[in-house]
Amino acid sequence: MQSSKFAAAAAVLAAALALSTPIRAAPRNVIIFVADGLRAHSVTAETAPALAAVRAEGVDFANSHSIYPTITTAKASAIATGHLLGDTGNFGNTIYGGEAHFPAPYASPIGDFEDDVMLGLMNQRFAGNYLGETSLLQAARVKGFATAALGKTGPVGVQDVTARDGTGTVVIDDSFGRSHAIKLNPEITAAIKAAGLAPAPPRQGPEFGGGDFKTPGLLKANVEQQAWFVNVATKVLLPRFKAEGKPFVMVFWSKDPDGTQHGQGDSLNKLTPGINGQTSLAGIRNASNDLQALRDALKAQGLEATTDILVTSDHGFSTKSLESPGSAAAALRYPDIVPGFLPRGFLSIDLAKALNLPLFNGKGEPIRPEAGAYPKGGAIVGTDPAHPALVIAPNSGTDLIYLPGADAKTLAPRVVEALTRQGYVSAIFVNDALGAIPGSLPMSRIGLIGAARSPRPSIVVSFRSFSTGCPDPELCGVEISDSGQQQGQGTHGTLSRQDTHNFMAAVGPDFKAGFVDTTPVSNADWANTAARILGLRLSNRGHLVGRVMTEALTSGGPAPAVKAVTLRSKPAANGFTTILNSQVAGGETYVDAAGMPGRTLGLKP
Repeated sequence: MQSSKFAAAAAVLAAALALSTPIRAAPRNVIIFVADGLRAHSVTAETAPALAAVRAEGVDFANSHSIYPTITTAKASAIATGHLLGDTGNFGNTIYGGEAHFPAPYASPIGDFEDDVMLGLMNQRFAGNYLGETSLLQAARVKGFATAALGKTGPVGVQDVTARDGTGTVVIDDSFGRSHAIKLNPEITAAIKAAGLAPAPPRQGPEFGGGDFKTPGLLKANVEQQAWFVNVATKVLLPRFKAEGKPFVMVFWSKDPDGTQHGQGDSLNKLTPGINGQTSLAGIRNASNDLQALRDALKAQGLEATTDILVTSDHGFSTKSLESPGSAAAALRYPDIVPGFLPRGFLSIDLAKALNLPLFNGKGEPIRPEAGAYPKGGAIVGTDPAHPALVIAPNSGTDLIYLPGADAKTLAPRVVEALTRQGYVSAIFVNDALGAIPGSLPMSRIGLIGAARSPRPSIVVSFRSFSTGCPDPELCGVEISDSGQQQGQGTHGTLSRQDTHNFMAAVGPDFKAGFVDTTPVSNADWANTAARILGLRLSNRGHLVGRVMTEALTSGGPAPAVKAVTLRSKPAANGFTTILNSQVAGGETYVDAAGMPGRTLGLKP
């Protein structure tokens, strides 16, 4: 009798526990969709319905940030690892890799990271993993997830930078099919063929050229090439992942609207409409359509209920200006530059003149601006190009300046003083090891001093930005840029708010529905948030780590407190001052804008 009472009580307790214990959730999948160069305010239900739908249905990260410099592969390293650039060392699309030149055909100490071969060379140079951190895809792959990265060459390879032999993460970019592309598992190649798809993405022909100083650029979006990647994702990879029964993590990096905005031909040598013309709008719609195709495929495969979709852009965007009348570089004449406009490498030309030093291109060949020549992919300044005084790596709205010589501490103040005299310079940051220099702020204040394996810049320069006067300044932002585009085409890279305000939204079983998150967030927070959802641990060599966006998760807590912070440099002798606006939340700093008052869009003096 007594034993039957115990048995009955045990049954009641078991039933109660069964009702009070939640059912274990099905394994989660994550898709990170990156719409390269998408401005937060350019997304509306009319321009980009699928992007707007994710923002409305799920979480709208209204206070989003692209970390600085606002350049593609730099942001790719943050999205991949959850670390700021001071840890990843991927300071821009072009960086100085050290005194030794990279092998031919590069033959320069300056590396371009939108290149699969260069990523491999960087791994060889820096301990087998130049980032020095474990990426989200790498951690997921090790734990048995199916992993893939598709789309734009450069940022796709960065997502799992050690996966290059075809045996791990599926990596397919727009270089696929060429001899230098990252290898692909033969089974995937066969599956692409079996799905009736072309064996490689379509090559972009002359109609996708950016034009020149007298010829308009492209007038169409990158629809065909991106459709190939969408088809690979929806007809090959998602069905394969479902059949394998494994949870998966996929990064889909859309080249649009970035590529279309960069090369658009709607605004040759004019600041309006700039990147607000019909061609740029078609690029935004192209990215939105691709996102919708992925969502439709998830639903068709029965994966919608278990898949979180994280949508972001790597950076915002601006219209490019080449007008800076006070520059000595602009006063010279070049055969392929509109008279009075800045050439590529203008900062190098002006610094060489100010310091009275010879100028060379990255290969060490002399450059004579007075004869109409200018450096196009970085420059060396000094008497001996084999032992440079300065190495300058151009990154569109930002230039990275390296002082590799023993005299860096005495040279840095001279360089900063010369920079403060240029009307196109807005913000100046100096490596902390070089000491405080009037007119500049320390690089540590913007997350550029950490555990990076690659050489740190000595000085980081953000160029001038302004508005053409439309009601929403972020939509008509303009900036000076050291890049190959013409005036009126698109660019990015500065520390102005139209470049730091990227689009971010998320939808899925782990994100709140219809929630507007006003807490500051950044691209460095994605990997850590996804890792929390997936039950992964990202090992950290460095300490510049993004946070988990718990306030946006269904399982999360309240939003952290937010504090606005403004820093001001000591003025230079001519009054030049760098001001930095940022927000602090959850122990992390989010940079809004920085620069000289009157030269930086979105700056609050």
